[in-house]
Amino acid sequence: QVQLVESGGGLVQAGDSLTLSCAASGRTFSSYTMGWFRQAPRKERAFVAAISWSGGRTRYADSVKGRFTISRDGAKNTMYLQMNSLKPEDTAVYYCAAVERVGAYVGVSQYDYGYWGQGTQVTVSS
Repeated sequence: QVQLVESGGGLVQAGDSLTLSCAASGRTFSSYTMGWFRQAPRKERAFVAAISWSGGRTRYADSVKGRFTISRDGAKNTMYLQMNSLKPEDTAVYYCAAVERVGAYVGVSQYDYGYWGQGTQVTVSS
């Protein structure tokens, strides 16, 4: 199993930047494909970004392309989500997710992932 802990959320203004972190522990970090999802009030959990086990492949939701960047640091067992040009519609609880998978496939569905963090709130004011 792997344990995931998100951090870095907060209250920012539109146009600001924020970096979320997801610290992983328990198993070999490099064996996991990782992702970020978010859930706004009264909405379904939605895909944001994902990164392959090697970091060589990334995928993004259309709504965040060009503004968000996902990355991972194997030495620190940590995944990041750099969020720039934040908008009020980015307001949500952001969740880190993981699945033990090595290979080219990077899922965009929450059902592709078996491990989840507790979430961190991001609020963007207009």
